[in-house]
Parts: sequence; C-alpha cells; structure tokens
Amino acid sequence: METRLHGLTSAEAEKRLKKDGPNEVPEPEFNFWKAFLSKLWNLSAWILEAALLLELALGKGIQAGFVLLMLLFAAYNGATQKKKSRRVLNDISHELTPTVAVERDGKWIKLNSKQLVVGDLINLKRGDVLAADVSLKDGKITCDESSITGESAPVNKQLNDTAYAGTTVVDGSGLAIVTATGANSRSGKTINLINQSAAPGHLQQLLTKIIFYLCMLSLTLTIIIIIAAFMRGEGIHGVIQMLPFLAMMFIASIPVAMPSTFAISNSFEAKRLSKEGVLTSDLTGIQDAANLNLILLDKTGTITENKTAVSSLTNLSSLSDSEVLQLAEAATDKRNTSIIDAAIIEYLEQKGLTSLTPEKFVPFTSDTGYSEAVVNGQNLKLGSFKQLSLIDTNANEKIKDIDFTAGRSVALLIDNKLAAVFILQDKVRSDSKAALAELKKRGIRPIMLTGDNQRTAAAVAKQVALTGNVISIHDFNEQTDLDSLAGIADVLPEDKLKMVKFFQEKGFIVGMTGDGVNDAPALKQAEVGIAVANAADVAKRSGKMVLLDDGLMPIVKILDAGHRVYQRMTTWSLTKLSRTAELTMILTFGYLLFGYLPMALNAMVIYTIMNNMVTMMIGTDNTHITYKPENWNMDRMAKVSMSLASGWTLIGCLFVWFMNNKLGFTQGQVGTMVYVYCVLSAMLIVLITRTKTYFWQSYPSRLVGTVQIIDVALTFALALLGIAMTQISIINLGLVIIVSLISAIIIDLIYQPIMKNR
Repeated sequence: METRLHGLTSAEAEKRLKKDGPNEVPEPEFNFWKAFLSKLWNLSAWILEAALLLELALGKGIQAGFVLLMLLFAAYNGATQKKKSRRVLNDISHELTPTVAVERDGKWIKLNSKQLVVGDLINLKRGDVLAADVSLKDGKITCDESSITGESAPVNKQLNDTAYAGTTVVDGSGLAIVTATGANSRSGKTINLINQSAAPGHLQQLLTKIIFYLCMLSLTLTIIIIIAAFMRGEGIHGVIQMLPFLAMMFIASIPVAMPSTFAISNSFEAKRLSKEGVLTSDLTGIQDAANLNLILLDKTGTITENKTAVSSLTNLSSLSDSEVLQLAEAATDKRNTSIIDAAIIEYLEQKGLTSLTPEKFVPFTSDTGYSEAVVNGQNLKLGSFKQLSLIDTNANEKIKDIDFTAGRSVALLIDNKLAAVFILQDKVRSDSKAALAELKKRGIRPIMLTGDNQRTAAAVAKQVALTGNVISIHDFNEQTDLDSLAGIADVLPEDKLKMVKFFQEKGFIVGMTGDGVNDAPALKQAEVGIAVANAADVAKRSGKMVLLDDGLMPIVKILDAGHRVYQRMTTWSLTKLSRTAELTMILTFGYLLFGYLPMALNAMVIYTIMNNMVTMMIGTDNTHITYKPENWNMDRMAKVSMSLASGWTLIGCLFVWFMNNKLGFTQGQVGTMVYVYCVLSAMLIVLITRTKTYFWQSYPSRLVGTVQIIDVALTFALALLGIAMTQISIINLGLVIIVSLISAIIIDLIYQPIMKNR
C-alpha cells in the first residue's frame, strides 16, 4: 500500500496554500469589554460595589464618585493587562506550532503544520497531535478524541477512516491524506500549545488569604471604633456618620492591583524567557519554578548530547559485519528517525554501504520495545536487548564478552535469534556539569532518570559530578535513601509518572524533563514540567515550559525567572499588608486617642487609588536572585508586615499627638498631613521591602520610580493647593517629609536583619 501512495509536489502544494490559506484559524479577537465586565464580578469588585451603594445611601455623592472611579479603574486595568498577557502568549504560541512529517516531491520532510494543504501525504506516529483532518490510507492508529467529543475512551482508526484535527495519536502508526485544514477541519481551530491563562497557579489562594487577613484586621478595628463611639455617647447617629470612613477601611483592604501585578510580572518574564530559548506554555510554571526543590532529569538529550553514535558492533551471527549492519539499518524508521535510528543510519553511511528496502516495516513502540522489518524473507527486530532477550532465550549466553557499561546497547534479532549488539554512546554536554552544580547551589536536588543499565548510568553520573547512589528502578522503594540518591536506571517511560507522584507525596516540589509520549502524564503532573527541544507534540502540550535549546542551562533561566516573580510578589504582598494595616491602625488609634478620624474621607479614597498605581508597577521592578527554593508563607508575611505597620503606626500616632498638643493644628490640617505621611510611608515601604540592603542602596526599576515620583508630586500638589482636603503650608509639608524620612531610616535599620533571614 505504502509504495502506491504519493504526496504532492511543492508547486501543487503552493497553489493550494494560496487558494485555501494557511492551516490555522486565528484565535478569537480579544473582547476588551467582555473582559472589562468580568472584572466587575468577583470578590474584590463586590466589596467595592457594596461600598459604593453604602456611600450613595448616605448621600455621599463625591465619595461615591471616588469609589466608582476605583471600581472602574480596577476593571479597566485588569482587562488591559489581560489583553497584554494574551498578546505575549499569542506571540510565543507561534513558535510552538507543531511540525509534521510530510512527503513533498517524493521526499519526507518536517514541515510547519500551518503549511499543510489538502492532499498532503503525512506520516502519523504515537504522540502526534493531528494538525488537520485526515483520511487513514496505511497502517492502524488509535486516537484520543476527548478534545472534540469529551469521551475519554480511545478510538481505533482503520483504513479510510477519518481522524480529526486536535486529536492525539495514542497508539500505532500509519500514512494519511489531509482532507480538511483550518476552519474547514472538524475542530475548526488552530492546534495551539499555549494555555491562555494569565493568572499564576497560586494567585487565587494568595489573593483570598490576603483579603482574609486584611478584612479581619479591618473588621476588628471597625468593631473597636463602633464600641468606642457608643462608649463616648455618640449613639447610632454618630456611628452612621462614621460609616463612610469605615467603608473606606474595607476598601483599602482590597488588593485591587494584585491580579494585574501578577499578570504584568509573569508576562514580562514569559517574554524574556522566549528570547532566552524557553517558551512558556503555561504561566503557572514561572511562579512554581521559585518553589522547585527537586528535578528529575532525562539523561539522553538533556545531560548528554542529543546525538548518539555507534561505538562498537559485536557480530554474533554467521553473516559478515557489513551484512548485519545493512539488515539492522533496514529495521530503522526512515520517516520519524529516533536518535538510535540516526546513529545506525550514520554508521552505515560511514562504512559506505547501501541501504536495503524492507518489504514490511513496523515502527518502534514502548509496548514492544523494538521495531520490526522483513528483508528478503528474513524477520528483523531492532531494539532493547532486555526486551529481545525474552524472545531469544539463549541471548544471555552469547553476550558474556560484551561490556554493556560502555554505553547504550541495541540488539538485532534475525529470525528471532540474537545476531548482533550495537553499543552506542552519548557524549556528555559541555555545560552539564556546571549546570548541575548550579542547580545544587540553588538548593535543588537533581536526580537522573535513564533507561540505561545501572553501570552505564553510574558512569555518566560520575562524569557530571552527580554524587550519590545510582540504583535500578527495580531496587527503588519506600526505604530508599533519598538524600544520597543521584540517579535511577532501567527506567521505562511509564515509570516516570510514578516517580513524580512518589516525590510529591514526600513533600517535594517536583520539576520534570521529558520528550516522549509516555512522558506526557509525568510532565503534566509535575509542578514544573519541561518539554525538551526535540519532544513530541503531546509532551510539549503537557509541559508548562518548552526548551528551544538542548542542555540544562535553560532550566537555570527558568529558575531565575521564577525567583524574580516571587521576589516581586513578595514585595507586593508585604507592601499591601503593611500600608493597609498602617492606615487602618492610625485611623483607629487616632479616634481612640484624639476623638476623631485623622484623615479626610476624600483623602482616604485618593490614597487608596494612588497606592494601587505604584504597587501594580512592582511587577516590572528590578530584583535579585535567591539561591534557595521559596514558598508562600503567608503567616510569616503577616508577622513581618505587622511589624512594619506597627513601627509606622507608632511614629504616626506620636506625630499626630505632637501636632494636636504642641503645634495646635486643626483637625483638617492634621488630616492632610496624615494623608501625606501615609502616602510617603507607602512609597518608602515599597523601597524597604523590595531589597535586602538598605533602601537607599538599591534603586527600583525606572517604571516603579517614575510612578512613585508622580504619586508623590501629585500628593504634594493636592496638599499645598487644598484640593479635596484642607490646605497646608509648604513648611508643614516639609515637616511631614522630614518625619517620614527619619521614620524610614529607623525602621529600615531594624527591619534589615529580618529581611536577610527571609
């Protein structure tokens, strides 16, 4: 059948491509207003909307307008950042388009799936994601059609059956003719390996915890204020008059800018990684990389070069070496050549021998462990010695003089009798030893996985300074000493998922590299699944990261990106918790000590809006790389934040007392100066929490610094001109600036020892 099938010529394919267009359906246009409206229906928005209704009910039109402005800003900014994140991921997704084995002009080539046209002859193998609707013309395949039918049971395809775009070949191989592309295919959409999620995996949990902490604080202080109001004899009328202020305390608790900050930071890093040879197919992988503390690494193609060469041939048959080599080469896959196939083909070419054409060929599968061919009536099986020795029970007696530790072994059976053993060697990459040392320096435990035997694996581990024991998968159990484990040998692809789950159950945050069909479940299960450069389409779709370059160094870049995101979001969390706690405590203690809330309501609203602008820009801030796995310890963050907030609150309350009792300022003047103090303290808290050095020794990014300067300048202008608050003099403004700077220096001198141990 195969000999009667022919693909298109390049000229004919070009004509059809011009007529029908590329094999893709553009992603639906981003609907800004739909995204905008969706931002008005979540927990943060509900709190703002409730506050808006309360302000309107109390007749506070101006304050209601400010709250509405904040609500619309949050929705507009969230939709804008989502649009930017979508654009970044769309740009990256073009580089993740699958390639397809296509016959053009009588030759098999790898082609970008967008170039497929109706009539193309393509080769299908296990792990391929179909890029178009096709009609099977040779072979048998089994497809997972859950992506279009929702049914998880695999579907067998016979000759002339149609297989649909977007489905995955889970077993078998064959040839097929493309019948429909792009919008005309059953799925009607581009094969896209990008997960269009702009939110990191832990965002919702972190967001919920921060809201919980801040709302509990605001609720506690609100209850204290209400009780104090009744004790002062102000009654229900006095409490009603304070409701707008109390509502603003809750509004200040809402992390309006948090989703946007995460989106900015992750998109920024995804774009940066794409320029460094790493494509991000799921933004959650960037954040999770900061928490990584164990990584399972494939030996071949990751630690060693993705090129294997035949180092020796042991002929165990009565045929000549040349004849054995020709028969072995006839059992290799010419359509989708593996690294083992390529090594034997190259070895044949080096010997100057001609290739034999098989009368029948069945590609390698992990189930059988070998490929099979028929040449001149002889049955040939090429593959794992371990698997083939089950067929030839006398095989073990013939290999006593062969050193299997010298490299990877590939056996050849002729008519089910062991005829030859090839020893193939992988060259260790020049950067592997340094990269593994860097991973260990980061506190990450690297464990090598390989299908090779224990002695071969141990030899490679020694070359790259992986210290510890290399054991067989058959000896791995619950009692295995994980602290001294360097590698696991004799690993089958399906063992990898078990390994990932095992280490996760032991409490590790697991990274995983893989390239094959059977690696896909493990890549999906791992917190940081990394598909290597030559991975199958289904593996790339399952991983969160896809490497464009071979080797381990790109993984270090992923870690760096994760730590940058972590540090920015730690700064954001500490800043948000600290400044919100400071504001609510100053208002509460101000009321308890001095009998009034020491900030104008309009100023509270402006303060909240302006601070959200700055904290949102933290997603672009300069940061530092840490050399240990991180974790989101919200309890510790809360303690650190409360320590910061307590320092600023204590100094702030002393300042209010001084203004009231020594300087004789009016309540309006005090309110304006407290507003300026809170804005300056918020800006300085950002500078303090973003670095482990003193805040004057490290500079923020240009964007963060620019927005801070604008916020401070606007604050000074409002205070000096008396817009939305009581006017103050430039001397009074200078007093606030001096108090704020002295406070920041004192607090930072105390805070830095805490930061160094963070």
